[in-house]
Amino acid sequence: METGYAKLTVYFEDPFWVGLFERSGGGTWEACKVTFGPEPRDCEVYAFLLENHRRLQFSPAVKGQAPAAEAANPKRRRRQIKRELEQPGGGTKAQQALAAQRQQGREARDRRARETREAEQARRYALRREKQREKHRGH
Repeated sequence: METGYAKLTVYFEDPFWVGLFERSGGGTWEACKVTFGPEPRDCEVYAFLLENHRRLQFSPAVKGQAPAAEAANPKRRRRQIKRELEQPGGGTKAQQALAAQRQQGREARDRRARETREAEQARRYALRREKQREKHRGH
């Protein structure tokens, strides 16, 4: 049985604080980036997570596995956390997932703009045709 995992990394990306939500399960991996603004306290992050977790827009799924479960040695775990805090931003999987999400949003925006433009052209064409028919009818 495969289990999923979720991870939240809060880091400073000049000039704002950013939260990187990552989740994995079923052989897929997704990420979501949220801008907090000023440095959030732990309780603010937790409240944000409780209120907005369902509304987060995660990136398209990228094939990947959750990290293997390790022994819970507290000293080792503390060193790992310290190393993660010293690293800037998200990892390469997070960057790939966020890039895919931006690309998907860009494509959706382009598609909506194209549909709007084509609808406007069709409306103008229909209006021109109607005017021509009115002129052709005579008095």
